[in-house]
Amino acid sequence: ILRFGKFNRIAGPGLYCCIPFAEYAAIHVDQRITTASFSAEAALTADLVPVDVDAILFWMVWDAEKACLEVENYPKAVLRSAQTAMRDAIGQLNPADISRRRKQIDRDLEDILGKKCEQWGVTVISVEIRDIMIPKELQDALSKEAQAERERNARIILAEVEKDISEMLMDASEVYAGDADAMKLRTMHLAYESVEKSGGTLVVPSAFSEGFVEGGAEKAAREGHQA
Repeated sequence: ILRFGKFNRIAGPGLYCCIPFAEYAAIHVDQRITTASFSAEAALTADLVPVDVDAILFWMVWDAEKACLEVENYPKAVLRSAQTAMRDAIGQLNPADISRRRKQIDRDLEDILGKKCEQWGVTVISVEIRDIMIPKELQDALSKEAQAERERNARIILAEVEKDISEMLMDASEVYAGDADAMKLRTMHLAYESVEKSGGTLVVPSAFSEGFVEGGAEKAAREGHQA
């Protein structure tokens, strides 16, 4: 309430009295939590790509005196500050980073707006980004880039697996190179597995089969001798 144009007092909710022609209520302030939607249209990113961002601002007035005297229209001032802070935050990021860092952007905006609006008696509770609209032609490019990145990662994983397998095969070859009978037994085992899985018949040349028999007999004789 102002008296002769100067601040006099704050009247709480309910009835209040004013001196006629001397006092009047300059503004009625709602101190409940208020929600307001705002947008940053055609905001330029770090690589000069225009994007549209919609967000919701949750705020409340905690000091009615400051809200009335420190700024002419505090709701408009809060929204304008939110739009400016949003544009500044978007201007420091690339389009792909905006979606990944949405929560971080919300927290940064809360800190910036909280410090700025505090001098107006306003508290910014939270800022939540609702939608990020990227130009359609850029959406296709980002999709292709993401697909290429996934294919690259898949190829890297496959190459690492092949490297591990090759190292294991080298170790196995060294073991088989030192024991010809073990190599023959391994060959017999592979042949057996192929027949078992396919359910067919394996035709083995006579010389090859004799090697199997000789290798198996020598192996068995040696194991029996050692026992």
